Amino acid sequence: MRASHRDSDDYRQLLVSDTPLLDTRAPLEFARGAFPTAVNLPLMTDAERHQVGIRYQQAGQQSALELGNSLVAGERKQQRLFAWMAFAGKNPGGYLYCFRGGLRSEIVQAWLREAGVDYPRVLGGYKAMRRFLLEELPQSLTKSRLILISGKAGAGKTRVISALQEAVDLEGLARHRGSAFGGLLRDQPTQIDFENALSIALLKRTAAGRRTFFVEDEGHLIGRLSLPGELRQCMHNAPMLVIEEELRKRVEVVIEDYVIDLGGRFAKTYAGDGPAQHENTLRRGLLKLRKRLGGLLYQQLDEKLADAFQQQRVSGDLSGHRQWIEPLLLQYYDPMYEYQIRQRTGNVLGRGKRAAIMEQARTLSGSR
Repeated sequence: MRASHRDSDDYRQLLVSDTPLLDTRAPLEFARGAFPTAVNLPLMTDAERHQVGIRYQQAGQQSALELGNSLVAGERKQQRLFAWMAFAGKNPGGYLYCFRGGLRSEIVQAWLREAGVDYPRVLGGYKAMRRFLLEELPQSLTKSRLILISGKAGAGKTRVISALQEAVDLEGLARHRGSAFGGLLRDQPTQIDFENALSIALLKRTAAGRRTFFVEDEGHLIGRLSLPGELRQCMHNAPMLVIEEELRKRVEVVIEDYVIDLGGRFAKTYAGDGPAQHENTLRRGLLKLRKRLGGLLYQQLDEKLADAFQQQRVSGDLSGHRQWIEPLLLQYYDPMYEYQIRQRTGNVLGRGKRAAIMEQARTLSGSR
């Protein structure tokens, strides 16, 4: 099959420039991992691919190709071809790929060409781009100066990260706030998708010549996603800016994030059942901590949490939430933070209120 003169293996440019990507792999393959700008328009369904795979093992490539051509034919072929043509028309600067840049992407490219559309493909396919991102992640970290935004729970670290141009939002990429209560009513990406998005974010920074960047001080997990080992090691040794806010303000931040904001998300998603779903979710989050809290403290906090929601339902008053949030911070999250920060080996570049830390971060990055 004839290749397009525009076929490319310049993975860096494809990924840094957010090139639209037509992923021709089967849906199951796409679900395991893809790229942020990819759209799955498969050559074969999961079932069709399974049949072809069995035929390949039993009778070889030619027989598998014949079966594939018989499965994807007639109206089925036309429907898929129209979808690919629509994508190409909407994304004239895009590329297509399959797993290894082999038969499936060549077939799609050839069928498009027969229909009058010369659409380029990614040489090496998904596997080559994924390998490139895995290899580039430690190199991007080596080329960069990483600074941690640290501080106790409720200090507003995420607010600082969101306000800094020179920041990589790990929790945003993971679609999770990082605590036992941190789910955001959206499925987290797969581990592979998270790693791909993170590596691309760092590639973009280094490609733009931006060497200093900030991340929020995290444990090794954000929800169910694990930070790559190279990043964890870099964070372990990184210098830190530490936000120090009084307890009252930290409690208010937790109420804003986990009662007001999260409650609004539940209300929007579950309509009339939103408040009950919200309460149940926070109580399940607290239950995850029962072993570490101890049975007595867990029971006390759970009762106060339930009382707070009852008060909120009756009067709209949120003040009852302080009764469970404050002791949870003091007796669980603050000791955990003190332990974790003692494990860090990087220098503390500054301590202060959130506004002061934000200003110092902007000075360090040269973005004032």
